[in-house]
Amino acid sequence: MIMPDFIPVISRKDIHARTREIGKQITKDYKGKDLILVGILKGAFIFMADLCRQISIDHEIDFIGASSYEGTSSTGQIVFTKQPDLEFKNRDILLVEDIVDTGNTLCKIINFIDLLNPKSLNICTLIDKHERRKCKIDVRYACFSLEKGFIVGYGLDYNEKYRNMPAIYDLQTEGDAP
Repeated sequence: MIMPDFIPVISRKDIHARTREIGKQITKDYKGKDLILVGILKGAFIFMADLCRQISIDHEIDFIGASSYEGTSSTGQIVFTKQPDLEFKNRDILLVEDIVDTGNTLCKIINFIDLLNPKSLNICTLIDKHERRKCKIDVRYACFSLEKGFIVGYGLDYNEKYRNMPAIYDLQTEGDAP
């Protein structure tokens, strides 16, 4: 087994500073609204935990689970692993994602949530990555934008590994990306 290299991309300090800024903006934008943060499992759980503590207005939290990845590539098939628990009708929904990459999974989640008749629906992501984008997505809040790389850490995984790393790294194997 080849041991991967982890090339630092975004530091823990930079993640926390940017999460604070985004939290303040969300607080301002959603003041007086009926906000539900909806984390997309599993990758968004660390980012969402930090983000929700930076939002100083009342809000509720829910999660939705969906997956389309196997290894480093999307299978194209979306599997819902968890349905939301809260009522979304006439509520302001902010989907919290770890990374918007191809956009395929997120587009299907957006279509699903639209059927629940929210008052508004917006996207907040830790990483907005454009390299393989296939679906048009309007990301309202993006902490960071990257063009390429297979990144792990701070909730992002490779085959369920490396989520626990405290910063964002580009995962490299000997010779090239996994």
